[in-house]
Amino acid sequence: MTSAKRDTGHDATPVGWAERVTVMQLAFGQMGTHVLGAAVRLGIFEQLGEGERTADDLARLLGTHPQATHRLLRALAGLQLLTETAPGTFAVTPAGHLLRSGVPGTLSSVARVFTDPSMTRGWDHLEHSIRTGDTGFDAAFGTDFFSYLKERPELSAEFNTAMGQATQVVAEVLPAHYDFGRFGTVVDVGGGDGTLLSAVLRAHPGPRGVLYDTAEGLAQAPALLAGEKLTDRVTLTAGDFFASAPAGGDLYLLKSVVHDWNDEQCVTILRNIREVIPDHGSLVLVEPVLSPVVSAESHPLTYLSDLNMLVNLGGRERTADDFAALCTAAGFTLDTVTPLPRPNVFHVIEAKPS
Repeated sequence: MTSAKRDTGHDATPVGWAERVTVMQLAFGQMGTHVLGAAVRLGIFEQLGEGERTADDLARLLGTHPQATHRLLRALAGLQLLTETAPGTFAVTPAGHLLRSGVPGTLSSVARVFTDPSMTRGWDHLEHSIRTGDTGFDAAFGTDFFSYLKERPELSAEFNTAMGQATQVVAEVLPAHYDFGRFGTVVDVGGGDGTLLSAVLRAHPGPRGVLYDTAEGLAQAPALLAGEKLTDRVTLTAGDFFASAPAGGDLYLLKSVVHDWNDEQCVTILRNIREVIPDHGSLVLVEPVLSPVVSAESHPLTYLSDLNMLVNLGGRERTADDFAALCTAAGFTLDTVTPLPRPNVFHVIEAKPS
């Protein structure tokens, strides 16, 4: 009887255990966000660098409480951003190295921005947004996200850097998966610091570029273009894409722009482009494209991004049919929707003037 009892499941995984783990991980998820934000702002990954240190050493360097520092480091090791090489001694993992500024592929500014109260407090109003369709950020701060940034130059600069870092994953693959070389002038609308346009022009020496954004959005662009030796090939144009688009391009490129805005605002942006694009020109949107039905292959971050657009900006992620409707309303005809190679979640959405 004892043996039979052992064989019938004394050590077996309880029914529903995996599902319970999933729920608990989601319930604790915000804690991981705060751990990440604190670690980046304290400079833990920078101080560890390529080596290893004890918790006491780090506490002395950072001016933090030794025991509390040790507990934070253990949590970071549990999240696989650090590894504990010996009791109380820690080193940075490959994922953790992406949280060091200045290293290839760094996401340090992404981590700072997306764990900043300016990005997290709107989520406190998610229920309000679901009930009303209104933006949680506006309820939390009394203004819209981009107006808030405009009044805070340091945060605006960090946001611009974060957007450049997030764009890098697209910049590494897009130039090889779309024929930019057949165009004379590529206008990157809402192109920020020029991360994507720079990658396009490096890979395709023929076209010239126009980088179009607000003055705040363009603030880091001159330094980046100078570093890439592209200053002579790119014209910086400050403006408001709700009011106009710069003439002279035969390709108008928008990456992660239309998802920031509601349908009416998107149509305004695209109509302004339609007024200046030649009949033989092309409009290219680079955005995630939601599948008609959520499946096991669907990337969860795309749906979280969709809610982030609702909570913080008032925009949304869209299906291919949604993009077709936007294009039609703005005087374009959707031509092709092409996914970039996995694990990239972005698609190239090309439309032609109607």
